Amino acid sequence: MPLMARGIGDDLGPAKIVLLREPRVGLEAVVVVDNVACGPAIGGVRMAPDVTVEEVSRLARAMTMKNAAAGLAHGGGKAGIVADPTGPPADKERLIRAFARAIRSLTEYIPGPDMGTDERCMAWVKDEIDRAVGLPRVLGGIPLDEIGATGWGVTIAAEVAAPEAGIALDGARVAIEGFGAVGQHAARFLATRGVRLVAASDSRGAIHDPAGLPVDALMAHKRAGRPLTDFPGGRAIGRDGLIGIPCEIWIPAARPDTLTAENVSGLQAKLVIQGANIPATEPAERWMHVHRILSVPDFIANAGGVICAAIEYHGGTQAQALAAIEERIRANTRETLDRARAGGLLPREAATRLARARVEEAMRYRKA
Repeated sequence: MPLMARGIGDDLGPAKIVLLREPRVGLEAVVVVDNVACGPAIGGVRMAPDVTVEEVSRLARAMTMKNAAAGLAHGGGKAGIVADPTGPPADKERLIRAFARAIRSLTEYIPGPDMGTDERCMAWVKDEIDRAVGLPRVLGGIPLDEIGATGWGVTIAAEVAAPEAGIALDGARVAIEGFGAVGQHAARFLATRGVRLVAASDSRGAIHDPAGLPVDALMAHKRAGRPLTDFPGGRAIGRDGLIGIPCEIWIPAARPDTLTAENVSGLQAKLVIQGANIPATEPAERWMHVHRILSVPDFIANAGGVICAAIEYHGGTQAQALAAIEERIRANTRETLDRARAGGLLPREAATRLARARVEEAMRYRKA
């Protein structure tokens, strides 16, 4: 992992960058606490073999913006563990528990699940340091992935943005990059509104059927541990081919920076709902804006998970969490699009101004 990252730091943060190593168990990790003006930082623990300080820092800033935009009493943070999340379960548990012990004193950071980790991992963290969100239901948690909290929020953002993009949800086609916890539930909730899933990808490939893919059957196929390309229906395509699939809605729900200046021109959608964190580079965002493809920013559209986590942390219920996700994402998507239209701004610029103003106001209440 690079020990230094270029271009990190401004007047908002980060407050701390903590590098962690425990050679006895092979732990190598980083925690970035970006800003805690609104309260202790909530942010996921990402596990991937290629995670970097720069990526985690960018994700931590996205969490600062996301939590502020959602009106949560929490700042932004993120963690990354350099490891293969598909390795032996016993090895994964050892790494997660070692990570938890290493952040015991970092009390301004509250870990949650992210790519490569889940509620079981958060149960291990909770057992070690009594501080985690996204816990299993049996431990009093609201399991984010089980109920589809982030996918629910993505669906609400799509409902608000669709008329602005000149499309109706009923009868619209959607392609989803990353048919995991976020992508699957987004497909499921959108299907109840008449949206047809025509393409999806995972880490091993992609599948396409212009007539529509059966969402429930495809989710069951994934739960069985099989790659999408083995699904008995549709046509297997390369993952890179997903961008060029004709559709009205395109949802990136995988890794950062999958939409770039080099590939965004192949996009055939009218609406992009960012289910992943930082899935588009700045040039890609500008290209979409110029070419009238409406892109709802990540920290507005995919805030459902952290809203649910905050409700859980403060003792709320699943019903309260789902209601709060709908209320806040509906309002924030509407405000973002209204500000963008009125000011001639990219939606990300409008959303950033909204969230930054809230963080800066909170910072003014802090002792210098």
